[in-house]
Amino acid sequence: MSTIYRLHADELTVEFLESLKELYRNKNIEISISETTAREPDETTYLLAHPANWSRLLAAIESVQQPGNRVIIDLDNLE
Repeated sequence: MSTIYRLHADELTVEFLESLKELYRNKNIEISISETTAREPDETTYLLAHPANWSRLLAAIESVQQPGNRVIIDLDNLE
């Protein structure tokens, strides 16, 4: 899995790091930092800039990681 987080250095918080630890629990990760030019945020960046949206995303990720929360649909049986 590969994910790119784009944010301003001032937006780095303990909560952000804790969410990364939770999201990648028991996995080896690599963190690379590079300076980027300022640009208009894309839709995902805009949505994740708000703490409420960030929390909902993490909750949704945790939910789908639980096998009991998945629904498997056989597309061949759809009418």
